[in-house]
Amino acid sequence: MTSTLSSVRSPRWYNYWGWGSGDMLGAGAQAVITGWLFYFFTTFCDLAPVEAGLILGLPRLLEAITCPLIGYVSDNLRHTWIGRTVGRRKIFLLITIPLLPSFALIFISGQTFVYYLTTFIFFELLYTMFLIPWETLAAEMTKDYKEKAKFAGARMLVAQSSAILASYLPTLIINNFGGKDSAQTFLIMATIFGLLFSAVVILVVIFTWERPFTEAEKAVKAEPPSLRKALLIPVNMFRDLFSTLRIRAFRQHLSIYLGGYISQDIFNTAFPIFVATVMLGATVMISQMMTVMYVAQLLSVMVAIHLVIRIGPVIAYRIAAGFFTSALMLLLIFYFVRPMVGGQDLFAPINPVSGGFNLSAAFWLLGPIVLAGLGRGTLNFVPWSVYNYLPDVDEAVTGQRREGIFAGVMTLVRKVAQSGAIILTGWIIEAGGYVSPKAGAAGAVVVQTPGAVATVAGLLVFGPMLVMAAGAILSWSFRLDQPSHAVLMNEIDRLRAGETEPSSPEAKTIVEGLTGWRYDRLWGRNRLT
Repeated sequence: MTSTLSSVRSPRWYNYWGWGSGDMLGAGAQAVITGWLFYFFTTFCDLAPVEAGLILGLPRLLEAITCPLIGYVSDNLRHTWIGRTVGRRKIFLLITIPLLPSFALIFISGQTFVYYLTTFIFFELLYTMFLIPWETLAAEMTKDYKEKAKFAGARMLVAQSSAILASYLPTLIINNFGGKDSAQTFLIMATIFGLLFSAVVILVVIFTWERPFTEAEKAVKAEPPSLRKALLIPVNMFRDLFSTLRIRAFRQHLSIYLGGYISQDIFNTAFPIFVATVMLGATVMISQMMTVMYVAQLLSVMVAIHLVIRIGPVIAYRIAAGFFTSALMLLLIFYFVRPMVGGQDLFAPINPVSGGFNLSAAFWLLGPIVLAGLGRGTLNFVPWSVYNYLPDVDEAVTGQRREGIFAGVMTLVRKVAQSGAIILTGWIIEAGGYVSPKAGAAGAVVVQTPGAVATVAGLLVFGPMLVMAAGAILSWSFRLDQPSHAVLMNEIDRLRAGETEPSSPEAKTIVEGLTGWRYDRLWGRNRLT
């Protein structure tokens, strides 16, 4: 399946969308996991918040090994028969296709802590086996800045559409399967998603190609397996892993990436609990509010595709963080003020069992939810629009193409940080006094203490704000945009042709600013790898 076409092959519209459909798994799974799994565990499985946080967090710590390993192996499979005939990236995708429906196993209620931890670890392994090779393909299919932006745009539109589906499916299922708020709702949803995951991986395999092998790569013959070579794999893998952090643009990019995504991890974990405690809402209310937010995110991505090209990723990040922060402050105001309509509490439930709301409550909440969606959509898009250009910066330093290891490092850093955020969020919620409803009384309203409610509200608002602020500060001087990328690619062409001097002082400044290395030490004239 590896392409033998020349490197001038241009992507068509179906290639953009075929590759982008993979984020139905990439983002769709995360939308279900971060949006619903903590709530599902604490509401329908009789698990404490700390236990739910550990289930969501511990598997991601294990990926400190699996993420870079998959990236390293996929990069180096080009020297093997299977890499050259099946594809060094696509072999991983093909393995996951029949196994992805196992996603539904996580949402079977009434099981033990060990069962949920084991099934989640298994799915996370499959998720990583798909995600890292898939993320490399856009960078391999084109070198053009605008074409890479189109790949990122297609990906994020699919991602936000899958998030809308993940948020709205519980409402749809409850309305069409007896109107009962139960664990069965989530099992049906997970089954639907598991089948969709397999389908989109098939589309990715069909509509994408890998970077053609160069003549130099074709001349390299696979070395016979040996014990020494096997023992060197972890050494080489972690050497490459840490070498990526010596690229200045990548370090700055990680701050944008983590600032945008970890803030949303905290929000996604706390928001359903916030609705259930502060607003006394049930699953349907949570689903409806999340759906509105994800629709706003989809609209935001459509704007961000053009915004990032025009003003650059850093300014776009700051604008998005401003929208999200405004939404969080409005939610905090609602928590303190508790608006009244006709002398009654706006958020008082109409039905004490279902937790239904006055329509006025939904209207007043529309503002912060839409603002949050507009900010979050751009926060999601910015880092992935930039990621496709980072292997180009790395190539200027090393003279190599290492898409796989960069995808592995990004996923590793993301998972480890996400693990810490979710575990800490669960611990804070429980320490604040939150009491999990029993599985047998899932439909009942549980009265939480004022301290527990205040803890959830404070975490929801201030946790994301602090993380976004840290990302903005650390990425302040990030300058990878369309003009600087054009200069970078021109200098790479010159370095590849044997030039050792920059084309101009301005080009030298730009390339050294992106790489963090002196020009005379670029193109492998260093000890980075």
